Amino acid sequence: MTLSDRALRRCAWAVWWSLVTVYATALPIALTERTAYEGSLGGVPVLHVVGIVLALTFPLTGLLILIRQPRNTIGWLLQGVGVVDGLSRLLDSYATYGLVIDPGWLPRPDVAAALNEGIWAPWIGLMGTFLILLFPDGHLPSPRWRPVAWVAAATIVVVPVIINVSPGQLEQGPIPSMSNPLALDLVAPISVVLTAVFLPLLPLCIVASAVALVLRFRRAHGFERQQIKWLATAGALVALLYLVTMASSAATVSEWFTPVTPTWVLGLQNASILSFTLLPLAIGIAILRYRLYDIDVVINRALVYGSLTATLAAVYLGTVLLFRLLLSPFVGESDLSVAGSTLAVAALFRPARARIQSAVDRRFYRNRYDAANALDAFAGRLRHEVDLQAVGADLRAAVDETMQPAHVSLWLRTGGRQP
Repeated sequence: MTLSDRALRRCAWAVWWSLVTVYATALPIALTERTAYEGSLGGVPVLHVVGIVLALTFPLTGLLILIRQPRNTIGWLLQGVGVVDGLSRLLDSYATYGLVIDPGWLPRPDVAAALNEGIWAPWIGLMGTFLILLFPDGHLPSPRWRPVAWVAAATIVVVPVIINVSPGQLEQGPIPSMSNPLALDLVAPISVVLTAVFLPLLPLCIVASAVALVLRFRRAHGFERQQIKWLATAGALVALLYLVTMASSAATVSEWFTPVTPTWVLGLQNASILSFTLLPLAIGIAILRYRLYDIDVVINRALVYGSLTATLAAVYLGTVLLFRLLLSPFVGESDLSVAGSTLAVAALFRPARARIQSAVDRRFYRNRYDAANALDAFAGRLRHEVDLQAVGADLRAAVDETMQPAHVSLWLRTGGRQP
């Protein structure tokens, strides 16, 4: 039996409102957890709200896609990511209420906490493998990628089961010291082997899905190529921010040997978590509105202003240190170094931006760079040319070099009125 488009749209709306209800219920419980049990894993209210906004981005984007294209596989996958996260929050809220807020009122909250331990695997698996592997048309790039899809599906099913039955303490539960109530001692040796086999398969499937997207991009043309550019750009930004965050965290730990994380590292960690919203946003733009936005412009601006920001930050820090070394014997501790560095950065902004823009265009947008040079050369010759035939020849040459048309013809109006 095949559901109609209207029934599929109703299902999409039902999933959305169910998730909104779950998140609206989970937020007060998560905020109450911190005051009810000091040792719980509850965070500050702002982080809980930000986490919910991040989680809702996926099903909301899926809903917007399914309203217009109710049979779109990517839309249902996005809602699936939201359903998995909503189930995790529901289990966590149930366990928190039954173990921390009002112990003994709910039946078996420890089981809910145990079931929530391994639910991260389906969430990461759907987002990191199937969304990438099936984007943008909902089909595999070719039949030879079916083993990757089957292995990814097996991994996101087997890994939670292994975690749920493995002996040990619940690391993600509201009471970290609680033992796993679903643990089976008889399968402990088997679970160790299965963990060693299946756990590394998840990142390998993610890498394989990224390779599949690259190969699909190389064969794609037209709109599909532009759609893949959106997802690839968002994924690259997320990966880059995560690498910077991991390197910063490792550097601070090795430098200070302290469990207290600096504020700027916490800011990077929060920004890396928030960067996941770029994935559904890029998918939504690529599927629904990609004709209204030029991804090449977005990439160009990101390269230019990212490089410009890094350059100006390096110049600012360098000049601050240099001015302090030079001025400290005369003025001691003074803010002159900061003021001088600020003025230097302000003076460098426009010339640095122009040079970086030229370098980016020359390296990544060669056709545009050559076209701009051709137009500048034509404008220079035009200022000194008086022969109409020579101007026409230069104009045809400039159009041919910049636009590369199949044919160029020039019509000059003659016999006009004389003043």
